[in-house]
Amino acid sequence: MPGKFRAISLIVLAEVLALSVWFSATAVIPVLTTEFALAPEDASALTTSVSFGFVAGTIVSAVFGLADRLNPKVFFAASVVFAALVNGAVALCDPGSGTMTLLRFLTGAAMAGAYPVGMKMASSWAERDMGWLIGLLVGAVTLGSAMPHLLGVLDVGGVTCDWRLPVLGASILALLSGGMILFVELGPNLTAATKLRAGDALKAFTVPSVRYANFGYFGHMWELYAMWGWIGLFLSESMAANSVGEDIRSTAALITFVTLASGAVGCVLGGRLADRFGRTTVTIAAMTISGGCCLIAGFLFGTPLWILVPFVVIWGMAVVADSAQFSSSVIELSDPQIRGTMLTVQTCVGFLITTVTIQLVPLLLAALAWTGAFGILAIGPILGVVAMWRLRCHPDSVRLAGGRR
Repeated sequence: MPGKFRAISLIVLAEVLALSVWFSATAVIPVLTTEFALAPEDASALTTSVSFGFVAGTIVSAVFGLADRLNPKVFFAASVVFAALVNGAVALCDPGSGTMTLLRFLTGAAMAGAYPVGMKMASSWAERDMGWLIGLLVGAVTLGSAMPHLLGVLDVGGVTCDWRLPVLGASILALLSGGMILFVELGPNLTAATKLRAGDALKAFTVPSVRYANFGYFGHMWELYAMWGWIGLFLSESMAANSVGEDIRSTAALITFVTLASGAVGCVLGGRLADRFGRTTVTIAAMTISGGCCLIAGFLFGTPLWILVPFVVIWGMAVVADSAQFSSSVIELSDPQIRGTMLTVQTCVGFLITTVTIQLVPLLLAALAWTGAFGILAIGPILGVVAMWRLRCHPDSVRLAGGRR
């Protein structure tokens, strides 16, 4: 379709830039912990407050059907500009303060107008390549989430940059995203805005096939953001235990960036494979691999980097390779007029689940070390595999990927 390549390219780039604010505070937790003695509960609050904010924002969006009733480009732009401003204000706060936590909450709330809306805009261009298109978008989200870790590696005069640099850098990228999205042309599959219907959001749970796809996503989210949120600290402490060099902080940040960024490759590859071999096939395979990594990770603590780095890169690819396919499944199984709302409900509940596991990891870490802290995350992929197998056996599964279940 004419204009498709340019439109998708702009949407993907806008998502990369916008989502950089999500982990901008999480990326500097090792620095804040070392230099300001940030307490574990305050570190958890910085990460979970974004998820809580996102949940609050998606609830409002779902109840009022904003993703289907508003101009998606304007909604996206306004959301990311607001996110950039409140996230940038974090640099003015004292580390661990209540104000910083509140600003991170508002940052997450604003993302409700970016992540699901971006997927809806991309799906408007789909022509037998839904999995690949949404895979590109989720890959962009993954790369954007990894960007703050890369910013944290930058040196100025040989000295590691102040913790505020990744935060302010992410906000600048988000501002660019807000302007860029206004130049996107929407595809021919975009449906007209609908009237507000009170029961639309509930269809995410009352339609069996959509419910199975959502439950698979929920299992996936039990693992994903807890892994993303704590893998940096795991690598940093593992390297310290193994006495790897003096510049542990920068090296750990770089490996963390590579780990998260590898997920972008997993998303695109997962999308191609899902369009060819089926949505449930790819999601079941990816969750089997990532669930296994949850169980193994703790036993590799303190091992040499030549063992640890390949492992976390494989985990980084598998943990998110299936993410786009849950969203693609919901798009294909839902009424076209409420796809934006269905995606919003899916992400709302999924990110609510992440607030549990992000907080759970440090509690288990204190009691069971990294083996128990990461091992508990395997519960999600196991339940997700069950849900996607149920979807595979459901008659509606023929609507997935042109009949490829």
